[in-house]
Amino acid sequence: MSTASEQDRLSRTFAALADPTRREILERLARGEATVGELAEPFDMTFAAVSKHLRVLEAAGLVTRGREAQYRPARLDAKPLAAASRWIGDYAKFWADSLDSLDSYLDVLQQLTPTADAPAPTAHDKENPHD
Repeated sequence: MSTASEQDRLSRTFAALADPTRREILERLARGEATVGELAEPFDMTFAAVSKHLRVLEAAGLVTRGREAQYRPARLDAKPLAAASRWIGDYAKFWADSLDSLDSYLDVLQQLTPTADAPAPTAHDKENPHD
């Protein structure tokens, strides 16, 4: 069971990941650090808008910023992604068990249903069922 603060961190992570622009920023940062200007290049938005997205990512702990005078490169911090992955992974057993149950059910149905490959009964089979 997770603590309230772990749940809060997880909520911030998923909230940050909910926006496609922020996911693209994270994808870019996965290749290496970048400035706001570099991050803004592929988007039709202002530096201020990109900075706002970076603040959300920072609040979620997904991005850290350098403190070198005017040059403040952003860097990916993947630890919150690992926590989100673990949380999602906890449901993998549930889905695996559910799919295994469905597979077993389908096997039973297939055994009860004649297949198209099975030969059709002949007139001889109907006349002499005990031959």
